[in-house]
Amino acid sequence: MTFSTELETLIRARYPILYLVTSEEARALDLVNAIAKKRQKKVFEWSYSTGIVPSGTSIQSQKTRNAPTKDPLNALDQVIDLVEPAIFVFKDFHPFLSRNNFAIIRRLKEIALHLKNSYKTIILLSPVLDLPMELDKEVTVLNFPLPNKEDLAEQLDRIVEDVQQHKQVQIALDAQGRERLLQAALGLTMSEAENVFAKILIKDGGLSGDNVDEVFAEKQQIIRKSGLLEYYQSQESFANVGGMPILKDWLVKRAVAFTPEAQSFGLPAPKGILMLGVQGCGKSLCAKAVARQWRLPLLRFDMGRMFGSLVGSSEENVRRAIAVAESVAPTILWVDEIDKAFAGSRGSGSTDGGTTARVFGTFLTWLSEKTAPVFVVATANNISELPPELLRKGRLDEIFFVDLPSDEERKDIFRIHLSKRGRDAANFDLDALVTASKEFSGAEIEQAVISALFEAFYKQVDLATEHLVHELRQTVPLSKTMSEQLLRLRSWAEGRARNASVPREEDDAPRRKMEF
Repeated sequence: MTFSTELETLIRARYPILYLVTSEEARALDLVNAIAKKRQKKVFEWSYSTGIVPSGTSIQSQKTRNAPTKDPLNALDQVIDLVEPAIFVFKDFHPFLSRNNFAIIRRLKEIALHLKNSYKTIILLSPVLDLPMELDKEVTVLNFPLPNKEDLAEQLDRIVEDVQQHKQVQIALDAQGRERLLQAALGLTMSEAENVFAKILIKDGGLSGDNVDEVFAEKQQIIRKSGLLEYYQSQESFANVGGMPILKDWLVKRAVAFTPEAQSFGLPAPKGILMLGVQGCGKSLCAKAVARQWRLPLLRFDMGRMFGSLVGSSEENVRRAIAVAESVAPTILWVDEIDKAFAGSRGSGSTDGGTTARVFGTFLTWLSEKTAPVFVVATANNISELPPELLRKGRLDEIFFVDLPSDEERKDIFRIHLSKRGRDAANFDLDALVTASKEFSGAEIEQAVISALFEAFYKQVDLATEHLVHELRQTVPLSKTMSEQLLRLRSWAEGRARNASVPREEDDAPRRKMEF
């Protein structure tokens, strides 16, 4: 059932008060007017600045203003007095539903009983849901959906048609580019989409599929206003990620899962992955690179921002953050160091009154039940802090173990970091560097390159292999400092997670386990 059909059904079934949660007043009013015309009903609008006026009244019009009905109680009395079938739309009525306005709450409750025996309906239109307990049983709450791809396509076609007369405007939208642009615009309101399409036309003098970054910038505004999620403008790519061929291949193959062709083929949108491994081996870098590879916005979910001082506010913050992520979907939600975020959730009852456990439960339920195309990339370092509920199949698509880079991967990492700093890797003895960097992580290799650059610059000479080897020998890698933890991590990952660099054995024959 579409939302339009559902709304019309509730009006026909004599539901007295409907609460539409939306910031798209104009679009919601268009739908209400269309239903009213079909049912042969009048539509009246109320706002605190105009009182009750016929729907569609111009903001400049002074004739039809009804000053006495600016008062909410007088407005509700007029709803009772009108005899003919009608729909009354009360815009931004939520401030009058606070506990101090008991007279208005009581009047609404009485009207709800009256409206069941009439052909009148009240629709409360508001961007936030604020409903007193007294009206719980009288009001039906509906979330007005954001425009779908077909709605955005109609909007785009109208804008293109409007500007076609201007010869200086270049419209270069092939089928693939149009699809990319519409896919990127999903999650915007109709007004936001119209604004960003117009901004692209003015700024670039045309429209093409390459303008998706402008659309993401508009989504960045939504995220910034929420204050709960952090928008990352990722400049990384898989070319900057050394090694991890299995993980890269897995991610590349799922890049097409958000296309209509994939959906018609029967493919669901991928849910997400958990990357588990040694610090500094590229897990966070990979999260940034996948956003660039898939051309999707990257949102960082910081659990520290979620916890509030008021009882219940932390869980509400998580729900709001999830709602924001879903509103700008398709997107990638990056939960960095999830083991630290939910550490102690099992003993939460005795430490923080169960807040962490409830927040974790809210997040887990969403992971299992989510239908919006939000791809979760979670990273973790410490397996002992990972709640077992997170590892259950169905919440995430795959668990990858990111180990220390192999010899070939370290060689690749040296090439990347030398190239980033304007050096040709062919001028260095990579084999010597690989030998000197045994059991080094990617982050430790990067720091060694930076330290060697400082040393060479201080001596006023160009960077050479010996500078790098010297810095590598001065560094004690984390793999030696935390060798016991690394061994435990590798032991846990064996058979429980896919290795990001080494393919699984296809031979299923049992192997003898020996200790040396």
